[in-house]
Amino acid sequence: MLRDDFDGAELDRSVWLPHYLPAWSSRAATRASHRLDGGRLVLDVPVDHPLWCPDDHTPPLRVSGIQSGSWSGPVGSTRGQQRFAEGLRVKEEQERFEGWLPSSGHVEIRCAMDLSPRSMAAMWMSGFEDDEEQQRCGELCVVEVFGNAVADGSAEVGVGIKAFRDPALTEDFAAPRLPLDVSEPHTYAVDWDAELAVFTVDGVEVRRCPRPPTYPLQLMVAVFDFPEWSSGDDAHLVPRLVVDHVAGW
Repeated sequence: MLRDDFDGAELDRSVWLPHYLPAWSSRAATRASHRLDGGRLVLDVPVDHPLWCPDDHTPPLRVSGIQSGSWSGPVGSTRGQQRFAEGLRVKEEQERFEGWLPSSGHVEIRCAMDLSPRSMAAMWMSGFEDDEEQQRCGELCVVEVFGNAVADGSAEVGVGIKAFRDPALTEDFAAPRLPLDVSEPHTYAVDWDAELAVFTVDGVEVRRCPRPPTYPLQLMVAVFDFPEWSSGDDAHLVPRLVVDHVAGW
């Protein structure tokens, strides 16, 4: 069971690692811009935040994220989490960290998003991926919102299963437009077992997806900025994800 209301002085490092997939870069280069403020976790991407994996990732992105698990093989190996391109090699070996890795049940996040057309915020659960063939890499996306899909009083909210390299999963992801203001707090959740994943927003069912992954999954909470999507006059904007709580059982 997990319940983090972010009411301490610092991030709970027994649960969270404040770096985004550091094996492909380094902890120093992937550290999240974050703070705890009045019982909330604030993740943001300041204007001087570095690009993430600038030599390997296309399109360019900047990200502040926390995750509830991490590991990698040795430097130079291909063993690491969420391999996003062919030929990736570990640049900094990561110690095994298991903060919280649910395999079924209920997970929710209550959060608000401050986005522009060049940014995105999300919480998803990704396979811990430490099996020998690294095929347990599927994801359950609890919420994914791009700022360019936000309109007055509504937003496209991405939810569902992303199969990636897992042959046992079927891609089943969609972003229905919902009548909600994502700049206000809302609760995004999933309940899942081996048969079905049910995604809800504020307790209202949004989608059902059969046969979700039930291997250990790590929570990923992040906000992203995509510089190539700039309109030319938006370099001052700072996207934020403000989290009231993350809970699961």
